[in-house]
Amino acid sequence: MSTKIKFIWIAIILVSGIGLAFTVSKNRIVEKEYVSIVPIKKDSVASVAAFKQVYKVLMSPRCVNCHPKGDIPLQGDNSVIHSMQPKRGKDGKGVYAMKCANCHQPSNSPGLHTPPGNPEWHLPPADMKMVFEGKTAHELAKQLVNPQLNGHKDLQQLIAHADDGLVKAGWNMGKGRTAPPLTHAQFKKAWITWLKTGAYAPAK
Repeated sequence: MSTKIKFIWIAIILVSGIGLAFTVSKNRIVEKEYVSIVPIKKDSVASVAAFKQVYKVLMSPRCVNCHPKGDIPLQGDNSVIHSMQPKRGKDGKGVYAMKCANCHQPSNSPGLHTPPGNPEWHLPPADMKMVFEGKTAHELAKQLVNPQLNGHKDLQQLIAHADDGLVKAGWNMGKGRTAPPLTHAQFKKAWITWLKTGAYAPAK
């Protein structure tokens, strides 16, 4: 084989090797991006402490009133049975002619103690009631991270849920109602901290 042909073959091999290395490297980068998930640095102490703050909000009337034990929502700062006694219904939006949206408009009604509003106002559906009322911190923490009980949400979806429109409506409650004990920003920080440090449940 002539020297010229040898040089040609060497050049082909080198170019092929560089191309293959680039392809593998590129694929590794893509794969790394594809499988990227929210990093978790487990810390049971920080996680439990954060959930105790979250729990204060979830037990406030602004949350628990729409997460009752039964199929009738609660109302008021004292969380009494809704005076109109609307039923949950299959989709959580009421039954027959008594729908949540009849009174709960897309925005708050003007005046003191008038119906608060949101375009998505509803209870959790009948097949995923997500009860908060009466739950201990341990029970609720366990429930919230169980996809069979939390609306089939994974970690990413739970984190995103802090900015759900109906969740944020808890801080836009209309005149005459007490706000949750934390601001939304404080709640969101505690919520994400709890989840990203392992989502540990407080002791029973």
